[in-house]
Amino acid sequence: MHISIETTSGLERRLTISVPSETFEAKIADRLGQAAQQVRLPGFRPGKVPLREVRRRFGPAVRAEVAGELMQSSFVEAVRQEDLSPAGSPNLEVVKMDPGIDFEFTATFEVFPAVELVDLGRVSVKQPEAEITEADLDEMVMRLREQRRTWNEVDRGAQAGDRVTLDFVGRIDDEVFEGGSGEDVTFEIGAGQMIEDFDAGVRGLAAGDEGTFTATFPEDYGNESLRGQTATFSVTLKSVEQSSLPELDDAFFETFGVEEGGEEAFRAEVRANMTREMEAAAANQVKSQVMDQLHRLHSVQLPKAMVAQEIQQQKQQMLQQFRMYGQDGKAPEIDLPDDLFTEQAERRVCVGLVVNEIVTSADLQPDADKVRARIETLAAGYADPGQVVSYYYGKPEQLQQIEMAALEDQVVEHILERATVEVVPTTYKDLISGTAIAPETDGDEADAGRVDAATETSQT
Repeated sequence: MHISIETTSGLERRLTISVPSETFEAKIADRLGQAAQQVRLPGFRPGKVPLREVRRRFGPAVRAEVAGELMQSSFVEAVRQEDLSPAGSPNLEVVKMDPGIDFEFTATFEVFPAVELVDLGRVSVKQPEAEITEADLDEMVMRLREQRRTWNEVDRGAQAGDRVTLDFVGRIDDEVFEGGSGEDVTFEIGAGQMIEDFDAGVRGLAAGDEGTFTATFPEDYGNESLRGQTATFSVTLKSVEQSSLPELDDAFFETFGVEEGGEEAFRAEVRANMTREMEAAAANQVKSQVMDQLHRLHSVQLPKAMVAQEIQQQKQQMLQQFRMYGQDGKAPEIDLPDDLFTEQAERRVCVGLVVNEIVTSADLQPDADKVRARIETLAAGYADPGQVVSYYYGKPEQLQQIEMAALEDQVVEHILERATVEVVPTTYKDLISGTAIAPETDGDEADAGRVDAATETSQT
């Protein structure tokens, strides 16, 4: 086999590979011989079809089939021989494959770029730290009770905290507008699920009441055509429900897997879960900063094939999200433009290449203890943690994903040992929300990012 290498542009390489005619023709003859033993043709007994007849009928197809297989195997051998690292699948093209001459083809592909690591001491991150107070614990317990509250119909006017079900019709200039009507719409008064004026107009109405009121859409409303518009709504209230919180008793504790120890054991379990959540949030925020810094500090020539593959993965993820919220679990028929994902794809590829270089240069391997700790952390939230641990260790593909995640954590630790780390004391709530280390923004920017909850409940 003869190989020649050409750099076409940047990371792109073109191999021209030729295989002796004798080798190529021998493989074709062998394949035709196998076919002659298996093929069934009218007028011939099985296994007795003459080779010349098999060659006449199937020769071109077998030649093309052998050529495809030979290109794949020869390419693998060639990149190993030339010590090349393809960054994607090659584009294989036949140059010559006629009988009597050497088989020749080209393989065009990109190679991984050389990554020059900067001094990791230039990395600078903020590390949030907080303690869980009794007030934090009380608030979480209340939130858990609210998640399991029950609703009961009441015969009185609706007030803040009640859940109402109603029909409504909205008009602007006496015309019903698109999205301004609904039947059997349910929402909680005072929860911000409807625009403020609509929420206020319903208060005081009891089941069976009809009412009419005006409501002005806020200037930052999701539907631009309705911003600042005043509509008249006619409503028919169907039901008013008041919520009841569950008691802190054994029955409530058992719903969270706490069967013994009463409220003290329950609060200890809640605190442990909050601690795991807080530690995970802090680690993720630090990791995000580290990865952002790696991207900012390194300039890497990116293989187009890797960026294209990442774009496709992000498209599939977004379509999967559409499928989750679409009708009948089907994704909408839309063609998402590559430009929508290019910037993020380039960032991910860049960071991935830098991380791989750190792994190689520091000779990092997945730490078995860290892998075990990560699996046990994942299993802690289940009723039978031991069964979950056994599941991961019994599934090589699942275990490999955990190992790669642990290795990525080791990369972060490796960087933090050399980086400048500023500890930021904060509260549990701010740490969980990410506001403790979030960049400061002015009021206008914060308001611009607000999404009115009413758009998620109805068009009002």
